[in-house]
Amino acid sequence: MPYLVDIVVVSNIPKALGTEVEVVVGLPSKNPWSLPFAHKRIFIERQDHYDLFIYSEDDTLITQHNIEAYLQASAVLNSNEIPGFLRSEQGPDGTIYYSTIHSHYHWDASSVCRRGNDIFAFLTNEHGACYILTQDQLRQSIASGGFDVKPHEGKYDMLVSAATDPYTQCGYRKLICITRLEDFTCKHLTNKYIGRTGLEKSQVEVQVRAMLDIAKNGGPVPVPMSVESKLLGTRWTKSYYEPCRNDLLSMVPEGTKSVLSIGCGWGKTEEALLKKNIQVTAIPLDTVIGKLAETKGIRVIPETMEAAPEILAGEKFDVLLISGLLHLMDDPVAFLRNYRELLIDDGVIILSCPNLTHLAILVRRYMGQPDLQGLEDYQKSGVHQTSHRVLCSWLRSAGFVVEQVEHVIEGRWKAYNKYTLGLTKGLWASEFIIAAKKRAS
Repeated sequence: MPYLVDIVVVSNIPKALGTEVEVVVGLPSKNPWSLPFAHKRIFIERQDHYDLFIYSEDDTLITQHNIEAYLQASAVLNSNEIPGFLRSEQGPDGTIYYSTIHSHYHWDASSVCRRGNDIFAFLTNEHGACYILTQDQLRQSIASGGFDVKPHEGKYDMLVSAATDPYTQCGYRKLICITRLEDFTCKHLTNKYIGRTGLEKSQVEVQVRAMLDIAKNGGPVPVPMSVESKLLGTRWTKSYYEPCRNDLLSMVPEGTKSVLSIGCGWGKTEEALLKKNIQVTAIPLDTVIGKLAETKGIRVIPETMEAAPEILAGEKFDVLLISGLLHLMDDPVAFLRNYRELLIDDGVIILSCPNLTHLAILVRRYMGQPDLQGLEDYQKSGVHQTSHRVLCSWLRSAGFVVEQVEHVIEGRWKAYNKYTLGLTKGLWASEFIIAAKKRAS
C-alpha cells in the first residue's frame, strides 16, 4: 500500500504483535463489551496527525482499493452523506454471500440517488464492521457531540454501536455505491455466517437492478409502512427474509385456489404455496424486496400495504396470509377490515404474531430490563402487547370468527407446558398462529 500507515490494536490484555503495531491496553468501562469504543479516544487525540482514520474489526479486510473508492465517493457526496461498506463471505464452492443483508435490514427504495456518475442507496443496516473517516469528517463527527460518548447500546448492541456511531449519532447518512458495489464490499475473513444469515450475491444483484431501475425511471417511490419496532435492538421487527413457514402452510384449507400474502418479504412461504398449485398474489414490504419474490414466480403488487386494497378492489381470494406483522400496525383492526373485503364469503385469514405476554417477558419487565422499556405504550415502542386474547379480539372486531389458535412453544418451555398439562400454555408460547373465517355481513 503506497501510504504511510500506523496500525493500532486495542486490547484488554498486553499483546506482542511486533514493532510495527502499537497495542493500546485498557477497557473504556467495566463492561468487557466496551472494548471497541477504545478506538474513539485514540482518533480524538490524534485527529491532527492523519488524513484518514480507519476502524475495523480484526476479521474484516479493508484494501487499498476500498480506501481509494471511499475517497472518490466522498468527493461527490453531499456534506451530510458518507460512503459505507457492505461485508461479504465466500462459500466453499466460491459463492459470494452478503452477510450485512439479513433479518429486517433492507434497502430504502426512496433513498436511491445519483451522485456524480454513480448511484447510491441507503441500507438500513448501518453496521459493516468497519468505517473510514477523512480528517474533516472526523472533526465534524466530534463537533456533533455524538462521537465522543460513553460506551452504549441502542438500535445496535455495544459491539456494533462503536462501529456505527458516525452514522447514527453524528449527523451523517451512510450511503452504499450500488453501481460499484464490489469496490464498497469488504471481506469477512472468517466466513462464519455462511448458511446462517446473509444473501447470495445473485439475490443482492436482483435488488440492485431494482434500485437502478428506480434511478433510471425517476419519479416518486411508494413509501412503505414502517415494520420496525422502536424497542432497544428493534425487538419483534418484521423479517424481510423469513424462512418458509410450514406451520402457517399447514393451516391453509384443502381446496384453496388463491392466496393474498400481505407484507411479503423475499417469498419463501409464498413459493411453497405456488408449488402446491395455488395462485399467489403478494403485497411486498417494499418494491425492492418485491423483486426477489417475483423471481420465484409470485405475482407482486408494487404498492404499499395501505394502498393495495383499493388497487385490488374487485378481486377475491380464498385466503389472506399475514406473518409477523399485525403487532406493528398502528390500527390493526382497521387494517384487517380493509383486507377483509378482498376475501370470498367464508374465506380464511391466517396470521402469526409474537406472544408479548410470555412469562420470560413478564419477568424481564418486572425487573425493569432496558430492552423492554416503553413496551406498554405503542407510541413509544411501535409494538402492541399481543396475546391470543388481544389477537382474537382484533379479529372479531374486524368481522372474523376465530376457528383455531395454535401456541408455538419452543425449547425448554415445552417441558414447562407439559408439567402444567397445557393449562398455562399462553405463558410459554413465543408466538401464536390463528386461523379465522370471514363472518357473514
